[in-house]
Amino acid sequence: MDLVPALEEPLQQPLKSVLGPATAKVMAEHLGLHTVGDLLHHYPRRYEERGQLTHLADLPMDEHVTVVAQVADARLHTFASAKAPRGKGQRLEVTITDGSGRLQLVFFGAGVHKPHKELLPGTRAMFAGKVSVFNRRLQLAHPAYELLRGDPEESVETWAGALIPIYPATAKLESWKIGKALQTVLPTAQEAVDPLPESLRRGRGLVPLPEALLKIHRPHTKADIEDARSRLKWDEAFVLQVALARRRHADAQLPAVPRRPAPDGLLTAFDARLPFTLTEGQQRVSREIFADLATDHPMHRLLQGEVGSGKTMVALRAMLAVVDSGGQAAMLAPTEVLAQQHHRSVVEMMGELAEGGMLGGAEQGTKVVLLTGSMGTAARRQALLDLTTGEAGIVIGTHALIEDKVQFHDLGLVVVDEQHRFGVEQRDALRGKGRQPPHLLVMTATPIPRTVAMTVFGDLETSVLDQLPAGRSPIASHVVPAADKPHFLARAWERVREEVSNGHQAYVVCPRIGDEEDDPKKAGRKKPPESPEDAAEKRPPLAVLDVADQLAKGPLKGLRVEVLHGRMHPDDKDAVMRRFAAGDTDVLVATTVIEVGVNVPNATAMVIMDADRFGVSQLHQLRGRVGRGSAPGLCLLVTEMPEASAARQRLNAVASTLDGFELSRIDLEQRREGDVLGQAQSGARTSLRMLAVIEDEEIIAEAREEATAVVAADPELSGLPALRTALDALLDEEREQYLEKG
Repeated sequence: MDLVPALEEPLQQPLKSVLGPATAKVMAEHLGLHTVGDLLHHYPRRYEERGQLTHLADLPMDEHVTVVAQVADARLHTFASAKAPRGKGQRLEVTITDGSGRLQLVFFGAGVHKPHKELLPGTRAMFAGKVSVFNRRLQLAHPAYELLRGDPEESVETWAGALIPIYPATAKLESWKIGKALQTVLPTAQEAVDPLPESLRRGRGLVPLPEALLKIHRPHTKADIEDARSRLKWDEAFVLQVALARRRHADAQLPAVPRRPAPDGLLTAFDARLPFTLTEGQQRVSREIFADLATDHPMHRLLQGEVGSGKTMVALRAMLAVVDSGGQAAMLAPTEVLAQQHHRSVVEMMGELAEGGMLGGAEQGTKVVLLTGSMGTAARRQALLDLTTGEAGIVIGTHALIEDKVQFHDLGLVVVDEQHRFGVEQRDALRGKGRQPPHLLVMTATPIPRTVAMTVFGDLETSVLDQLPAGRSPIASHVVPAADKPHFLARAWERVREEVSNGHQAYVVCPRIGDEEDDPKKAGRKKPPESPEDAAEKRPPLAVLDVADQLAKGPLKGLRVEVLHGRMHPDDKDAVMRRFAAGDTDVLVATTVIEVGVNVPNATAMVIMDADRFGVSQLHQLRGRVGRGSAPGLCLLVTEMPEASAARQRLNAVASTLDGFELSRIDLEQRREGDVLGQAQSGARTSLRMLAVIEDEEIIAEAREEATAVVAADPELSGLPALRTALDALLDEEREQYLEKG
């Protein structure tokens, strides 16, 4: 994408040249701030009013905090110690208050002299340090502090009402030091290049960028803060959406072969075989996909659907449509277990249609091949040959599909299952195997709130399957508090036995495999010290191998118990899954390898050990493995966490709803915002500092519309050099690659 040269950005000046090398080094190392612009965009976390003190009653333990409070009392104690045997050791204890609570500060040794002179009763100051507990009382040991002195010219009211910005800080860099550094660079904000087109800024009543930066760091009133926030949120949303809109625009210019199903072809034959009718949602989403496939530029679509909503069926019909048109389709799965599972279910669903001859031959049918890294040489060679000649219309595999040796006859569609487990490079490599860019369908069973879909997957059009097919049974979920009520855990194992005696099967999921010292990758590493909880006798072991052993000898004695985990040989994994699917195993004790795609309708119960160690979305995924047949499902979330803990609240939320979209919102609200666009998803650090993906849904949606219009009118942004500058800042090299390859 050749673009006009960006405007010169004065904010790109290195901090070293403004603040000096020592301060700049600390800022770079501890906060990742390198330029004047980075520092100006390091916004206050909150504001304190000098007259209104912090709530000392609500301080979090073990965290680095900044508080504004008043000294109530200061006492100097002298004591004898090894270093000062004659009673010359000194300890200064200062009590600060805010009306809601008290907090003790302690200073020792040589560090008592300055605070002893300065922290007199009645003095107000900002204090920063790590909250700890001593003698059952909260305290800050050796906190850094800054006295709050009014300017002699200021009236008491003005001084007390002034808003003090509190910055995200570290032990090495207190909030007020960041504030002082900002004071130095703030005049540069006047030269900030404004990325928003003037018409958009005026139309939305947003303040200019220099004014917003000034108001966010030095507000006079709360209205100043609101003005600044509204403006800065728009910047972030708009620049990101322009980047994504340009990506979509560029993709729309790429050529692709239109793929339309042949009348009375493979797809028609497949639909005629189906023993059920598709849900309304499946029909709607299929129409959206077929419309995309029929165009002469590549489809880029995200298909998100609840666990068990029939995404695989929709994807298979899209693949058959492409085979009908003379092309090939590839489905990429994140693990071998899942690739084998998909291959099995696709061949089952297609029946004799999966045994066809050449592509486009008169015979309605095609070959469906599996390609994974652990296949034997002969089978692999045959699969590769079938792909090159076009004998195989559908291939299902792991990243082995991406290797250089794999050549396609005419790749028309790539389906990626569970997008978040695939690197962008991998998607890109597979897309490069078509004569022209193939169409792309990305599937995820992790429901994504609309706003995240617009930010993380903003270069993809989105289809949502929110209806479960008929015949899916409800799943009852309960939290089992093993620590408070051990008999609940015993009852959980009884429930598993009841399910098995009724002819059903069960999963038991654990966070670890166990036997870590036998792992060749970990050989030679020190074993981590056992935590007191793990050491406690009452604690059930949390590793697959231990739990399976204990269950087989104890509460599930006499049942057929097997294990499944990621370190097993692929053939062994497949054999275990086949036995479980065939009903030859009663209980499968596994890690999260069963999280996605595993489909055993006869499995009705799941016990998740130490459920608090899993994320909300992951628990929802795991739970989706039961209740897939006609019998109702049961999911038991075992935890040792106390009732009041955040972890328990999270589990209660999972137990109380089966709505994945609702859970994904909870998940997102509980994680730090940065994780949404963080390394895992985008390949670069998050650019969102002010924008909250959940709360600011409206801004993101409006920014997407505005960005699409701007890019449609001027794809090269030649009339908007300031916007181009902001894009350059957003798209550091890694991120540029991410968007290029998306």
